[in-house]
Amino acid sequence: MNALLKATRLTKRYDGRGGCVDIDLEVYPGEVLCIVGESGSGKSTLLNALALRSDIDGGALMYTTREGEALDLLTLAEARKRLLSRTEWGFVHQNARDGLRRNVSAGANIGEPLMAIGARHYGRLRDTAADWMSRVELDAARIDELPSAFSGGMQQRLQIARNLVTGPRLVFMDEPTAGLDVSVQARLLDLLRTLTSKLHLAAVIVTHDIGVARLLAHRLMVMKDGRVVESGLTDQVLDDPQHPYTQTLVASVLPV
Repeated sequence: MNALLKATRLTKRYDGRGGCVDIDLEVYPGEVLCIVGESGSGKSTLLNALALRSDIDGGALMYTTREGEALDLLTLAEARKRLLSRTEWGFVHQNARDGLRRNVSAGANIGEPLMAIGARHYGRLRDTAADWMSRVELDAARIDELPSAFSGGMQQRLQIARNLVTGPRLVFMDEPTAGLDVSVQARLLDLLRTLTSKLHLAAVIVTHDIGVARLLAHRLMVMKDGRVVESGLTDQVLDDPQHPYTQTLVASVLPV
């Protein structure tokens, strides 16, 4: 099976330092990869680089489309990048307010990405929006309410629906459960696990929470000071961590 996304020695620096350095990774169709590390480890910098939301200083980044076309993302025209972000990719922000349009209804938030790729039939757009609200466990009867009328966890589910409605193959998620109450977080994690499995969706998820990684990820990458210090199958890394930093992370959350 060919990798969906492949990075080789990917580097992104700020003022000549920090960021992420010489990152190698592969993401396969239907696979959930979690990138974990403390604040300042470079994990969010890496996520934004992979999603082409920031310039990249060095290395290579390739993506294989649903038609099997291998794209060099670092030389891709801007118009093609925008099309990828609208059709094959999604990006879920840590704060749902950054991923939603606050002045339009829940239904319009879900329908807008479809309109951006040519959908125009109002009735079908509304039906699709209602269906996706149900899929992410929101009351479809609230389709005309503004995002501000929903709780934080509901807004995050609305943002997820907005990202998945176009049928992407790969979704980037930046701390999707951060800032939520434990019970709300657990419900959202169950939803994410169900959706990625049912939709055969590949995901790259950044988190500082080892528990989130254990529940969602097939594979795990641990970052420290902008570099990957350990990677492998999630259970293998968490049950038998080799690097001292990974051992510290695991010991701080899991009983020893």
